[in-house]
Amino acid sequence: MGKLTTHILDTSAGKPGKNVRIELYYLNGDSWELLKETVSNDDGRCNEPLLEGDMLKTGQYELVFHAGQYFDQAGIDLPEPKFLDEIVLRFGVPDATEHYHVPLLMSPFSYSTYRGS
Repeated sequence: MGKLTTHILDTSAGKPGKNVRIELYYLNGDSWELLKETVSNDDGRCNEPLLEGDMLKTGQYELVFHAGQYFDQAGIDLPEPKFLDEIVLRFGVPDATEHYHVPLLMSPFSYSTYRGS
């Protein structure tokens, strides 16, 4: 059974990115369809998979992480407009029976991701 998960690490502080607002979209034809909105927990993870089973389909997805809001809540004084505010990760799911783990490592001025397990 396939599933989609994520987690967030604040690399500037060396700790999980907690209370980060996350939106998940699916490319449905020519438009992006909002599938889910959630917030990361104290461990920087979601309390449940973003999608699993029949909810995960092949196709293009987009995760939007509200990093600017997170850094504001953390009390980090950043110039406006922020260098990174909403971090958008677009990725494809070619096989909906697999586990796709899409983590975000972020700081106020950089981010990286990878396909985890």
